[in-house]
Order: sequence, then C-alpha cells, then structure tokens
Amino acid sequence: MSGLAPNAAEGLPRRLYFYNGGFLNPRLRRILSLAGHELCLGLPRPGDGVTVWGKSPTAKRGEAVALRHNAPLIRVEDAFLRSLRPGRAGDAPLGLLIDPYGLHFDPSAPSLIERIAATHPLDDTALLARARDGIARLQASDLSKYNLHDPALAAPAPGYVLVIDQTRDDASIRHSGATAQTFAEMLATAMADHPSARILVKSHPETSLGLRRGHFDATTLPANVTLLSTAVSPWALLQGAIAVYAVSSQLGFEAILAGHRPRLFGAPFYAGWGLTTDSHAFPRRKRNLTRAQLFAVAMILAPRWYDPCRDRLCSFEQVLDQLEAETRAFRQDRNGHVALGMRLWKRSRLQQVFGREIPLIFAATPQSAAAKARKTGRPLLVWASKATGLPPDLPTLRVEDGFLRSRGLGADLVAPLSLVTDDLGIYYDPTRESRLERLIMAPPPPGGLQRAKALVDAVTRLNLTKYNLSGTRPDLPPQGGRRRILIVGQVEDDASIRLGTTGISTNLALLHAARSANPEAILIFKPHPDVEAGLRSGAVPPESPADITAAHADPTALIDACDEVWTMTSLLGFEALLRGKPVTCLGAPFYAGWGLTRDLGDIPARRLRLPDGSRRQPVPLLHLAHAALIAYPRYYDPVSRRPCPPEVAIDRLASGTLPKAGPLNRALAKAQGALARYPWLWR
Repeated sequence: MSGLAPNAAEGLPRRLYFYNGGFLNPRLRRILSLAGHELCLGLPRPGDGVTVWGKSPTAKRGEAVALRHNAPLIRVEDAFLRSLRPGRAGDAPLGLLIDPYGLHFDPSAPSLIERIAATHPLDDTALLARARDGIARLQASDLSKYNLHDPALAAPAPGYVLVIDQTRDDASIRHSGATAQTFAEMLATAMADHPSARILVKSHPETSLGLRRGHFDATTLPANVTLLSTAVSPWALLQGAIAVYAVSSQLGFEAILAGHRPRLFGAPFYAGWGLTTDSHAFPRRKRNLTRAQLFAVAMILAPRWYDPCRDRLCSFEQVLDQLEAETRAFRQDRNGHVALGMRLWKRSRLQQVFGREIPLIFAATPQSAAAKARKTGRPLLVWASKATGLPPDLPTLRVEDGFLRSRGLGADLVAPLSLVTDDLGIYYDPTRESRLERLIMAPPPPGGLQRAKALVDAVTRLNLTKYNLSGTRPDLPPQGGRRRILIVGQVEDDASIRLGTTGISTNLALLHAARSANPEAILIFKPHPDVEAGLRSGAVPPESPADITAAHADPTALIDACDEVWTMTSLLGFEALLRGKPVTCLGAPFYAGWGLTRDLGDIPARRLRLPDGSRRQPVPLLHLAHAALIAYPRYYDPVSRRPCPPEVAIDRLASGTLPKAGPLNRALAKAQGALARYPWLWR
C-alpha cells in the first residue's frame, strides 16, 4: 500500500540520527516511523544512518557526521502532492521522498526517482492504468503540489507563453545548475522564441503569499510581459499556454502531464527522459519515458504517502482521496459563511466542518442573516428546511445530513459524519433542481466508477446504513412460495414526504397501496427509528395491512430477507438498490426516475427527458452511487478532526471508533422526545 518501488527501501537503517530541528515535526517523525525508521539524537553507531532535509543549509551538519562515521546518508524531501498550503504557511506534508541515493533535484548523483525511472520495467498494465487515472484525477480535481488556488478565478485569455518563476535561493535551483541569472535568460529566450506573443510569468505560491521573494518584479518587466500572482489554477494556466518555460519548478512536470513539452533551463527530475527540451545534458538518462511512466515513478512508486485520518501509510490514490476532501472543504469555506437555521446542539459540529478556515457567524432570523452576509461579503449557509424568506441575490448553500450519517439518530442529537451542501436546491425536494441531480446527470470523473464500486462493496459487506443502529432480524412468516415485501415507514411530517409525494403520504396509506397491488405477498413493515423512539410522528395502528411489524430491526437484515422494497421517499430504498433489490417508489426520492426503480409517483420531467425532449438513458447504479456517496456529501472525521473522504467515514462507522455523545446531548434528546407532540416548541 505504500506505493514504494520493489526493494527500494531494503537495507535502509532503522535508526536515523538527525541534526536539524525540522525533524522534530510530529508529521515528519510519524511518516518516518511508519516507514520503519527511528529518529535519534547523538552519533550513529555501526548499522545506523544519518538523515538530512534535502540540501537545506543545515544538511551539511548531517553530511559531515555521516562522512566521519561512515554512515549511510538518507535525504528526505516533500513528495509532489504535498498539502493545501506550503510548509512555511503551516501545513504538514502528506508524503515524503526518503532517498538513500541522492536528491531528485540534484543530478550530480542518481536519486531514487532516477534509479526507478532508469531500471524499473514500467510495463505493468495495472500500474500504467493507475498512472493515467491519477493524471486525469489531478486535472479533474484541480490539484497540484500546493492547493490555495481558486478554480473559480478565470485564467487569462489563451494564447500566451507561460514562464514559471520560483523562489529565490531555493536549493532546487542551485543544485539544478541554475542561478538567478538563469531566470533572466529564460525570459529573454521565451521572448526571442515568441516575439509577437504575450508572455505570462507565473509567481510561485510562496511568493504570492509574501513568504519568499521571486525572481521577477512587475515594475521592471517589459511591456508585453505580465506577472501573474493571483491564485489561478495551474491546470487552467497550462491549458491556455502555447509554450511553457521552466527552470526546475514542479509546474514544469505538470506541464508535461497537461500535454506540453516544456523548455527547461535547469535539471529537475523530469528532464532528460524525452519529454522536455533541455538546456542540460543527461548522459545517465538514456531512456525515453511516456507521461504515464514518468508519473508512475514520481507519484506512485517513489513516495511514501501518509493517511492523516487513519494514521498509516497509504497508496497514491488514498492520499489523493484525502487531499480532494481537504481541498474541497477549503474552497467552499475559504470566504467564511453566515449560518442560519442551525439548532444549538448542531452548531459545534457545523463549526468543525464549515468553520475551519473562518469561524461561522450564526444568525437567528433570515433578516439578520442577510444583513450579516451583505456586511461581511460571506455566502449564506442555511439548514435546508429553514431556507425560506432569503434574498435571491445572496449566494446560498443549503445543508442537510448526508447518506452515511452516524451511529445513532439525529433526533438523539448524535452528530453527523457527513453533510451535504447544495447551491441549487436540496436532494429531497423534487420540485426544484438540486446539485445532486446535476451530479447524477453529469459523467463521473476519471476513476469514479471504480471508486464507487469499492465503496458500495464496502457499504454492503459491512452492513452500513444511514444511522447504523443495532438491531436483529425478527422471525418472519415462512414464505410458502409468497414474496416478502419490505414496507419502509417514514416520519410523516418529514420534508421529503411533504415535498416529494403528491398522493400517498402516510405510512398507513403506503401499506394499503402495497397490499392492494400485492394481495398474496407477505408485507413486513419497518417503522422509522425516530418514530420507534417516540421522537416523531408516523406510527401505524395494530390493525394495519402489514403481516408483521419489524420493530427495532436491523434494516440490512430485512432487506436481505425480502424480495423487494416499497417506499415513499425513504433512503432505505437507495440502500436496497445498493444491495441489488427491486424498489418501488410512490414518491420522488433522489434515486427515482433514473431507470433503477419502479416509479408510481410523479417524477420531474427533467429526470426523464433530455432538453431536446428525447428520453434519457438509464443511469447505472454505480454512477448514482458516486454522485450520492462521493461527489455530493462532505465528510468529517471526528477522530482526526479534519475533512475526510467517504472511505474514512466508512471505517469509522464500521469500527465504532467515534466519540460518544455527552450527558448534555442525551438530556436534550430526552427533552426533545417529551416535546415531540408539540413540534412548534422545539423546531
């Protein structure tokens, strides 16, 4: 799972002695520990090694000790998919290059990356497929080494020559055979090669943040040269460029991935493999690589990737899942929110999820929320059922619980692991378009269906549902050749019933409809957990058409035991689809109307037909699952207290390693249940 090349780490010493305070960093120490190393102070003994950070100014201390004691020297550097912010802005790395041979930006000796690139067969079909998917995922998710850029910012009009700046005095410049003068030569060459083109100089992210100086100054550049320091997407910049010039920046590597052949004035790891126009000679690099092969070396085989939620080494794909989750949260929350309609008990979790960048401002009324949003320039964040009376001109995100929510009920004040945000509508309201609908209608991203399959397999194998309550399967009547139909009860005043049904809207009416259509079947009624707990309305009388009421039963066991499922709008219908069961809908839940269910309710025409009036093709189940479980929700890991991908949430729900609700929450839940018959008091 580490992604390390075969035998690349064999023979490395376990104990590594360090002489740089940077190795006291907890994340750095943890990754090295998981990679099998123990960091030590003092002097190495036979069999020990010395570690240094790249070619930093302090590296000479360790180099001298290693030479004096004849100890192996291990150089450590950030991997190429690092973090949201640069290290100088406080973010810890998600991966390391642990190199016993050299350093990727110093061609004076062959580095780990160079050795793998020169000697690995790089002909494994699965490896190269992973590399191609990885390249496509980086572009689709708009991810780079650092990720403070804003995909919403428009790139300059296409047709420019892109010249890539770097920070002054960076070791990757000095050891790449370049100087500050090299950058002036690079710009002059670009202007000479393209005398009539616009020249765009892209600042390094650390320069844009004011952390380190670059090599170019906007006040001294020629008239046809523009210095770009805004947070425009690197991939958008590369898409609009007609040529790319670089010294040793990682953006030059990404230019290769974007289809360019960059002209290089330094000697980075990606030079000399037939993918660049080089100013330096590389006599050791005699092999021509494809983009996928180079990517496989640099991003899959060489690094040691780290999963900060599960605290373990992981694959490239898993670290990409994590960075996607963190970057999505940052992009959505970077300007802060004014929050409305959030019950007091939910506010702590909402602050954890949406207030990591800028703390939420809570408002009590739509009027005060609108005023605060206009004053601060923040968008609104509104609990979906409370999103009424808001000015239409204010950007608004509606919030609801996600579909893999918790181990316990929201009505019991158990905080959610997943929340959905919707800038168009909300998934349970078919009267208007939702962001989930658009995700279902759009093609999945690269690798999305494979990821959805693995997720669905895990959900079904681990018997996970929205609430994951404990329960058993009651004794069911023998079939005797009759079909068993699971009838899913709901909270009758739930918004999904109020908005998503037009005829049958009570549990008793649902049971009568199912009995009428299936007079010989065994009807098994599953009450909603909130109704069973006495917290919400929806109880049915004992003389209902059900053959058995499966109280406090395990929903997945019931799904498995039944031949089909009938529901109005319950999420249990979606969970039954994931488990391969036929589902009949009498309302219009988000999963209805795509060719996967038998629909007896009123389905919005936009789900059934394309804009030209032709009938829409059925949506594959994995496509629906990707939209609903991966693309639409945001997940929060209460253990590591950071955004996480759904795979981490599944691990938490399956293992039960979740913080318990405190006594105050339990007392509030009981009070809420006592007042359930007077909803106007607590809603």
